[in-house]
Amino acid sequence: MSHPHPELTSPPPLGKGALRVVALGGLGEIGRNMTVFEYDGRLLVVDCGVLFPEEEQPGVDLILPDFDYIRDRLDDIEAVVLTHGHEDHIGGIPFLLRERADIPIVGSRLTLALITAKLGEHRIKPVTLQVEEGERHEFGAFDLEFFAVNHSIPDALAVGIRTPGGSVLHTGDFKMDQLPLDGRLTDLAGFARFGDEGVDLLLSDSTNAEQPGFIVNERNLSEAIDKVFRQAEKRIVVACFASHVHRVQQVIDAASKHGRKIAFVGRSMVRNMNIARDLGYLSIPGDTIIDVKQLDQMRPDEAVLICTGSQGEPMSALSRMANRDHQIRIEQDDTVLLASSLIPGNENSVNRVINGLTRWGAKVVHKGNALVHVSGHASAGELLYVLNMVRPRNFMPVHGEWRHMRAHADLAKLTGVPSDRIIIAEDGVVVDLYKNRAKIVGAVQAGYVYVDGASVGDVTDASLKDRRILGEEGFISVVVAVDSGTGKILGEPEIHTRGAGIGAAAFDDVIDKIQDSLDKAARDGVNDPHQLRQLIRRNTGRWVNDTYRRRPMIIPVLVEV
Repeated sequence: MSHPHPELTSPPPLGKGALRVVALGGLGEIGRNMTVFEYDGRLLVVDCGVLFPEEEQPGVDLILPDFDYIRDRLDDIEAVVLTHGHEDHIGGIPFLLRERADIPIVGSRLTLALITAKLGEHRIKPVTLQVEEGERHEFGAFDLEFFAVNHSIPDALAVGIRTPGGSVLHTGDFKMDQLPLDGRLTDLAGFARFGDEGVDLLLSDSTNAEQPGFIVNERNLSEAIDKVFRQAEKRIVVACFASHVHRVQQVIDAASKHGRKIAFVGRSMVRNMNIARDLGYLSIPGDTIIDVKQLDQMRPDEAVLICTGSQGEPMSALSRMANRDHQIRIEQDDTVLLASSLIPGNENSVNRVINGLTRWGAKVVHKGNALVHVSGHASAGELLYVLNMVRPRNFMPVHGEWRHMRAHADLAKLTGVPSDRIIIAEDGVVVDLYKNRAKIVGAVQAGYVYVDGASVGDVTDASLKDRRILGEEGFISVVVAVDSGTGKILGEPEIHTRGAGIGAAAFDDVIDKIQDSLDKAARDGVNDPHQLRQLIRRNTGRWVNDTYRRRPMIIPVLVEV
């Protein structure tokens, strides 16, 4: 198996007749999916998503792919193809279109409706092309065919990419539910037909590659959800992704059966469900939906709330309810249903929310104690089916952490894909397909781009490190007045602390050390402000570490008089 090497250099120019593949996100991580295909100087982009921040990225709202690789070549982009409407596949589009607003956006009906609504909030009117499964469209040298795939959102697509440099099948996110709620099966016959033509490279969803067997059918959840409704004594609060139309439909059906009314909570949930209803993807009895303001007029056992927050997002409706920071207050004997799986890395946040809800007396039902969610991603048995049907000459696992991609690579080997034709890459690794052979040829920059409020890209890893230190250890500021000519200290240093847990009186010992070191520096003729600040930082930091075993941020302030 080929794999990236930390010493990979910039790739050579793309050779004539070769197809280049560069993932700018989605490899080694769950989210931020974006893959760039290049042939004869022209580019095709598949997906442009976001990654949601973890605890070690305080203050960050979203994480984008790094557009530097294509920033100088935006006019070369033929189109951006969206496989489906989840945020980890479409969330970066507004930021890409800020740089070139007329890039054609290609996707299915629901996917385009979701991204168009999102772009409206950014005051961007996109150029779109709606496609359906079974259709073929040409974008320059890229001849695209679209295949229906089953996922946890309606209208998901896989895309076959034919070029003179080779053929690629990109599955997008998919599973093989044989009894899907909307009756839309993954097009296995289409995959097999495309495979019969000869697929040079298969890019396939790896999220559940470690899970044996086959995913449980969505229909099996209806009984478990109905049981929750039968046993609930008061209000029911359901938390799921704002795009999980199928799960919301199951909740609506259960609510209608048990005579309960539903209120959608949260802007994204209200927006997406209105879109799904208007397009016919969501069937809602006429008197089932109420406004959240009407909840106070209803008995608790008549109400259902559907909101976001199943991943423990700090500002989501459910997290705020758990913290008693929301207009809707969780009460004794309410039932909270977490109708989604855990995204890796979110375990602590979700557990914190569950504990908060339980504290107020709620009964929390989740995947760990009831069958209330199934994954939208294919397990190992389904992935083997696809590998055997497509029979790719080369294989590259995508959309997954390292362990998922390696497990998927092992499955490919079992189906007969030679080890030297399996590419395990990471974001930024450049893969060239030439004469039916895929090979790593270099790497480009593909780091994290942080969105913090209105700021895009201004927050760096260094500033996040500072935030973590401030949050965990606090800070100490040392204010010293010195003679601007001689560097000699004037008066006694002033020390201020926030969050360091050290009383002001404790600093008497270090003040003498700071004065002595600055006096010695003045005698040695050292008067450079930077050197003096470093001297203050080292003396203070060493003393705090030796005395308290702590490492707060030390901020020396030099006042030249």
